[in-house]
Amino acid sequence: MNFIGLDIGTTTICAVVIDSESGNVVKTITCENNAKLNGKIDYEKIQSPAIILEKCVEIVAEFDASFSPVACIGITGQMHGILYLDNCGNAVSPLYFWQDESGNRMFNKHQSYAEYLTQLTGHKMATGFGGTTLFCHTHDGAVPEDASKICTIHDYVAMKLCGTTEPLMHTTDAASLGLFNLNTLQFDKEAIEKAGINFSLFPEVTEAFSLVGKYNNGIPVSVAIGDNQASFLGSVNDMENSILVNVGTGSQISFLTDKTETAEGLEIRPCFDRQFLCVGSSLCGGRAFAVLEEFLRKTAAFVTGGQIKSAYPAMDSLLTGSAQPANPLQVSTQFSGTRNHPEGRGSVENIGLYNFTPQHLIWGFLNGMVEELQVMYQTAGDRTRTLLIGSGNGLRKNTALQLLFADKFGLELKIPSHGEEAAFGAALFALTAAGYERSIFDAQKRIKYN
Repeated sequence: MNFIGLDIGTTTICAVVIDSESGNVVKTITCENNAKLNGKIDYEKIQSPAIILEKCVEIVAEFDASFSPVACIGITGQMHGILYLDNCGNAVSPLYFWQDESGNRMFNKHQSYAEYLTQLTGHKMATGFGGTTLFCHTHDGAVPEDASKICTIHDYVAMKLCGTTEPLMHTTDAASLGLFNLNTLQFDKEAIEKAGINFSLFPEVTEAFSLVGKYNNGIPVSVAIGDNQASFLGSVNDMENSILVNVGTGSQISFLTDKTETAEGLEIRPCFDRQFLCVGSSLCGGRAFAVLEEFLRKTAAFVTGGQIKSAYPAMDSLLTGSAQPANPLQVSTQFSGTRNHPEGRGSVENIGLYNFTPQHLIWGFLNGMVEELQVMYQTAGDRTRTLLIGSGNGLRKNTALQLLFADKFGLELKIPSHGEEAAFGAALFALTAAGYERSIFDAQKRIKYN
């Protein structure tokens, strides 16, 4: 018997088929998420739900036809973003995804929309959070007239696969929108109404390993979960003692906790059974290396007058063939700011006469990516974890980055033998929700490391 995991990312959509006995990935499909739309306003970051849904339906249908019997389907995806649904469950807006900058606009002379909402409600709100985006739309009169509910893109896909008309949102996603009470694990109605937002737009929330419904010929589909939590569940087989570092388009450091409060700059996110993740998020993460690649590629074109397809092969060759240089550059890779300070930007320091070279820049960028997450872990004040697990293609494909993480944390870095950890974690969640395993811990026994 097989089970399916689907991960709707910002730049790619990935799905895996997993053998239920061995835990081995039988097949992986990854396609570009080319659903990005050009917004009428610069600060809007939007994607087409229709394009995303079509791709997901095609993938699931192919897997169902090729790998029968399928036990269950699990779904995860990019957190924080929202789209609007009418009362028939149809999308009546684009997906406003997590990079949306509506909340950075100035609400008054001294505060942005996100800052004002934080002060008004007592919830730490950032631009890109669905609750912030909804507040902006409410204030601007931009909520669609026929909007009945909001949901995430993966809630929407789960709902459509099952043919239902009302979204069901897991706490892992609900908390990512903000305006959420971690003690009750429900949206904070008082705070939402204080902000002038229509509370009825918020969907039903569950903290359980729940099913949304059944796909096509009766395959159970679990409630969609956030990609950070899915990656954790799909990467770590000893959750109590592990730190997970994930590097993709963004990057995160996560570890399990039973606390609902943490240090400034970190977040507490629901995971399962009243257990939470303490999470530090880099808004740039793996994109920092892409920024450098683009700079080197454009520099080569400027100097030679020709075009090169990619600078990555040369960058990889340099990292493979050289050690870290002496007199390093000190690079902050916070090119997109931080949750607390979105206006912040990165920097390159300690530039001397002889160290402003491509080699120093490449190693400096990698060090900056690692150190941003390391500082977050130190800020949390936790020193008890003994296992370091790495996930995400930005880390999996970069041996030098793996070595830097191991060195900075003083722990051996383990990489799961399967790729696409978030899709894998969503599938394990579904296996538990459908009753094929007694607990998520039993499901995680399928996780192996290289």
